[in-house]
Amino acid sequence: MARAGLTPERLTRAGAVLADEVGFEQVTVSALARRFEVKAASLYSHVKSSQDLKARIALFALAELADRASDALAGRAGKDALVAFADTYRDYAREHPGRYDATRLRLDSETAAASAGVRHSQMTRALLRAYRLAEPDQTHAVRMLGSVLHGYISLELAGGFSHTDVDAQESWIWTLDSLDALLRHHSASCPAR
Repeated sequence: MARAGLTPERLTRAGAVLADEVGFEQVTVSALARRFEVKAASLYSHVKSSQDLKARIALFALAELADRASDALAGRAGKDALVAFADTYRDYAREHPGRYDATRLRLDSETAAASAGVRHSQMTRALLRAYRLAEPDQTHAVRMLGSVLHGYISLELAGGFSHTDVDAQESWIWTLDSLDALLRHHSASCPAR
């Protein structure tokens, strides 16, 4: 019999909090059961496995981050949209490092297609409209932005920028200025296809 008050949604939210505290890779059904002071077996009526729990956390985090990014992009275009979008991702990763890691979880194609990951791609393409990139350049730009933002954020969270006197915020601004300049230059130098 399921323990009163335990639901898949409650377990997912608690798993997301746990991920921020101990790291996404450390989240298991057993660890979550300890948090609720129950036996792990009592959670299996709500989640199938630790992998299922992690997928649920990933979907939760993707939706949460998409909502924040959508709010940040409202009414913005061009560089203003690019900076708002990037800052949202960086702020989310700083606030919720475990959840941010969860957004990188590889989902099966059916789950991914139904997830908020699609919204992230749509928002990235929407902010790129101001740069007037045609395909396949727009897809290249989506991939570039994802790679640069995730790479920077991951390195920063891991302490990769702590060994220099140059402030990480200065480098972040320089990176976003450079991305904007590159996208504007590429848009101006390549006629629409």
